[in-house]
Amino acid sequence: MKDDCAIHHAVDLIAKRWTLLIILEIHKGKKGQRRFSELKKSLSSITPKMLAARLREMEKDSLITKRIDATDIPVKSIYSLTLKGEALISVLMTIKRWSLNYNPKNKSCKIKVCKSCQS
Repeated sequence: MKDDCAIHHAVDLIAKRWTLLIILEIHKGKKGQRRFSELKKSLSSITPKMLAARLREMEKDSLITKRIDATDIPVKSIYSLTLKGEALISVLMTIKRWSLNYNPKNKSCKIKVCKSCQS
C-alpha cells in the first residue's frame, strides 16, 4: 500500500490509540465541547500526558480545535470538533453497528442511544 493511498492516510489519522474515543467524548460534551479535565475524567485509563499528546496531534490534524478560557482561574482548555472531526461520528456509528452485528455482547448498546456512549 502506498503512503498516498486514501485508506493509508485515514488509518494513520484515526487508528492511534484513544483518538476515536476522545472524538466521541468531545461530541458528547455540552454544546459539543469538553474541557481537558472532563476528558480525563471520562477516559479514566488514559494518562494526562497521553491525553495532552493525543489532543495536540488531533489539533494538528484539524480534527479538533482548542480554545483557552482565561475568564476564571484556573485557565481552562476547551476542545471542540471541527467539521472534519464531526464527520467521524458517522464512522463511529458504522463501527458500532458492525460491532453489534458480529460481537453483540453489550446488551446496553442494542438500544438506539447508549447511555454510556450516547451514540
